[in-house]
Amino acid sequence: MSTSGSTRGVVYVHSSPSAVCPHVEWAISGTLGVRAELKWTAQPAAAGQLRSECSWTGVAGTGAKLVQALRAWPMIRFEVTEEPSAGVDGERFCFAPGLGLWRAKTSANGDIVVGEDQLRAVAAASRGGESFVHKVNEMLGSSWDEALEPFRRAGDGAPVTWLHRVG
Repeated sequence: MSTSGSTRGVVYVHSSPSAVCPHVEWAISGTLGVRAELKWTAQPAAAGQLRSECSWTGVAGTGAKLVQALRAWPMIRFEVTEEPSAGVDGERFCFAPGLGLWRAKTSANGDIVVGEDQLRAVAAASRGGESFVHKVNEMLGSSWDEALEPFRRAGDGAPVTWLHRVG
């Protein structure tokens, strides 16, 4: 856990057309206030696509700002994580073309946190076991995990860039 309102996280760009890569770097740079020079590598799970990742530090809420900036390119696949900080839950965001954006709170160890009010609402709206399971899978981001997993595996061992937010 971080202190003083600062936190850290990771941006995983799982796939991007090469022409979009400079725009992704500009979006990250503009959000963090430091120049992002990512190391792009081929994405074996999608011919002609590139992948990169960078770790970042900044104030709580920076993860959501990074996501907002990256959503300008709906053809890329990405994830953004933000670790919990003093008084603030962690978050995980996933974006996949065709699915859009998924967002969840995370615990200190990275597990998805589902609140009791969310569970009560799902239980009340479900018409049976299958409906309940489907709604829980939505809350856990199962469709996004399924869509992104081949791209995650293809990035194992890829270089990571560290960036620190200014101010």
